[in-house]
This record gives sequence, structure tokens and C-alpha cells, in this order.
Amino acid sequence: MKIIGTGSALPKKIVTNDMLSEFLDTSDEWVTARTGINTRHIITTERFEDLATEAAGRAIDASGLCPDDIDFIICSNVSNLYVTPHLSAIIQANLGIKGPNCPTMDVNSACVGFVYGLDLCDALLTTGRARNILLVAAEECTRFCDWNDRNCTVLFGDGAAAVVVTKGDSLIYSKLTSVPMPDVIVYKNPMEPTPYETREGIDTRMPLQMKGREVFRMAVTSASRDISKAVDTAGLSLDDIDHFLLHQANLRINEAIRENLKQPDSKFPTNVQRFGNTSSASIPLLLDEGVREGRIRRGDTMLFSAFGAGFVTGTMILKY
Repeated sequence: MKIIGTGSALPKKIVTNDMLSEFLDTSDEWVTARTGINTRHIITTERFEDLATEAAGRAIDASGLCPDDIDFIICSNVSNLYVTPHLSAIIQANLGIKGPNCPTMDVNSACVGFVYGLDLCDALLTTGRARNILLVAAEECTRFCDWNDRNCTVLFGDGAAAVVVTKGDSLIYSKLTSVPMPDVIVYKNPMEPTPYETREGIDTRMPLQMKGREVFRMAVTSASRDISKAVDTAGLSLDDIDHFLLHQANLRINEAIRENLKQPDSKFPTNVQRFGNTSSASIPLLLDEGVREGRIRRGDTMLFSAFGAGFVTGTMILKY
């Protein structure tokens, strides 16, 4: 596969750490020291599906294609208002892409969803089951936070980003993993009990729960290991990578990974300071920023590395 277009969209509302400190027992110094995050974008008046569609439209425009050239849509998403229909079907309708020859599907691999989605795109293109695929990563993480809990609330932001991929020879390496640790990061949808159940023992509302120290350790260890293995398997060295685009969960995590790899700071772009953790949207947001600002250019070698609930990881090396 190869990426031929990128796009992104963010909510208008920007929330600073000082704004959070007005109702949380926290401060800008406390949040910045532990996470590196200064601000985040939060959905207020926008409709989430419109934000996802906006990012998708920008990616299609950048690709030089028109919406009807897209013959498969994949959306990475953890949580949104719609249980059904799935978000990719809503995006298809919003873009005016006619059926029935454009299948749509959603994937939920938490923060690794974009890399998992790209791997799936490559399989579809390789087998000839699609020609031009729209992959959207759209997340409204702030919806599953407990806004009385400073440990989670300060971490997350909302956003959407997308790429258009077609057949090509840009993919150098791809590896997906999963280690069964389902209790490290957990969020359950609100569920009302049936008439045959009592409310006692039923989770009608369970905000995001996360074992922060364990996530930090797993993220640094797994990403450092997976990146080293990726370049070695591909017959490259770390010095051959122009851009390391890591999942933006926490600036301290990314700095620890970079230090383990002994690579310069200039090769590790970040946006977590401004956007917070946007789950699977964080890597394509980084990618779109880099492309539109001219920092990522055709022929550059990129490495994507993501980690998330499950505990799942994804690593990919490709030419832009």
C-alpha cells in the first residue's frame, strides 16, 4: 500500500490545565510535570460524526481523488454516540458516496486502531478486494472520563484524522501484537438492567479506569522492544528512520522510549502537549500535521508505534 492523502479535524473548544483546575484538585504544574499536556480540544457544539467526516473529506481532497473513487471505508473508533449504525457507514452517507460497492466497517483496537486499520488496508489491497481505501481514526475520549477524577480527565482530548491509501510499495514492515491484560485499561458502556435483574451489582455507569504505572511500564517496554525488532527485521538501523510517529499518550512515555533508542529529539514529533491523548487519532494527527507543514516529505521513512488497552501494540515502517 501507499498513503496518497491525509486530513484531520479538531473541535473548536480548547481547554487548558488552568481551566480544569477550576473544578478539579489539580494545577497546570501538576499536569504538565506528569504528562507534558498543556491543552486539549473537547467537543461541545459540534457533532462528532461531522468532525470525522471533515477529516475524511480533507484526506480525499489531498489524495486527488473524488469521494466516489473510494471503494472501502474503515473507521477506528473506541466510543461514540452511535452503537449502530457504525461510524464508517455514517461517514459514507455524509460524504455522499454511493453504494452498494463501497463496504464500510469499524475497528476497535483502542489507541492502536490506526495501525491495525492500516494493516487491514494492506491486506485488502494485496488481495485485490479494494483499490482506494479511506481509513478514518475518530475519537471522543472525553466522553468516557469521570470529570471528577483528575488522574484520567487531564489526559484526554477529542479529534479525528484520516488517510487515503491505494496499492503501492511503500510498506516495509508491519507487526501487530496482543498480550491478554484486559484489566489495565477498562471502560464499560452504561447499561440499564433488564426487568429480571436488580440494580445491585450492575454497572450502570463505569468511567474509564486505568492502572497508570502499569500502562507506563508496558508502553515503554513494549514500544522500545517492538521498534528495535522492526528495524532489525526490515534490515534497517534506527538511523535510517526519518520520523518516529508514536502514539501520543503521555510525553514522559515518549521521552523514555526515545532515550531507550538513543535517537535525537528532532525525529520524534509530538502533539500531546496541545491535543492530549486522542487515542487512535493521535498518529494520523501527527502525520497530517507533518505533511501539511512540510516536515514529512515524499520518500521519507516513517515508523509508527502504538500501544493500548488489551494490551495491544502495533508497529509499522513505511515510506511516505
